[in-house]
Amino acid sequence: MGYHKPVLLNESIEGLNIRPDGVYVDLTFGGGGHSRGILPGLGDGRLFAFDQDADAAAEAEKIRDARFVFTRSNFLFFRNFLRYYNINLVDGILADLGVSSHHIDDPGRGFSFNAPGQPDMRMNRNSSVTALEIINSYSAEKLTGIFREYGEISNAGKVARTIAGARETRPFSDIPGFIDAIASCMPARQENKYLAKIFQALRIEVNNELAVLRQMLTQVPLALKEGGRLVVISYHSLEDRIVKNFMRTGKPEGDIEKDFYGNPLAPLKPVIRKAIVPGAEEINDNKRARSARLRVAERN
Repeated sequence: MGYHKPVLLNESIEGLNIRPDGVYVDLTFGGGGHSRGILPGLGDGRLFAFDQDADAAAEAEKIRDARFVFTRSNFLFFRNFLRYYNINLVDGILADLGVSSHHIDDPGRGFSFNAPGQPDMRMNRNSSVTALEIINSYSAEKLTGIFREYGEISNAGKVARTIAGARETRPFSDIPGFIDAIASCMPARQENKYLAKIFQALRIEVNNELAVLRQMLTQVPLALKEGGRLVVISYHSLEDRIVKNFMRTGKPEGDIEKDFYGNPLAPLKPVIRKAIVPGAEEINDNKRARSARLRVAERN
């Protein structure tokens, strides 16, 4: 299954309700686990996969299947590429919003607070802004907003001021030095949880993740056939809230639009009321799956 264990694989395939002659989209190819799970269900159907990362593109080359087409691109542009391939509507779309285990385990990518190198966190290494540049150049006010909004950190102001003060003496150059500088801000016996929130906030800012997610979701109803399925796996409350709102109302913010008669105008309808979560066996096999939440919706 490549370099990353696909989370909630069976549940994802079931959620897509695959038809042998259908056209499907894997918006987050990663290590290819979900794509490899989709292909056996296809007869003469087709699968289009997207990922902006070079490592994922190299992994995609290992799939030798005429029904499979990979495009190295941010999923924000998936509809443009589908039109390029003369595809107007598809039967199912899958997005796994998690960071690949391959990226977390690679110290050179700078996603993990256990890594020795620089905090990078770019999904697309051709992007210009890294996490290191953010902690070295953003104002304390801007850092406060990032940590509060994207990390839901209660003492966001304190950690931002601590960062701004520490870099006046010496700019940050690596992850261990950054962690040492903010150690005084961490709640006792909750250091790892706190650092996970800090790194989540920085990663979201580096990759503009929530804005891109919102823009991608608004394209989904235009790309799905009637009865087509959207399956999304999220890993933190900020993502899950956006996905849940969109599946329920058609708006990432959850605003309900109504027609002249007061009837809701939602392009999708949730297939399941509550998110599907991994079972104990999967979590035991893959600890990084424990925060996963899978939601399924169908095009009206």
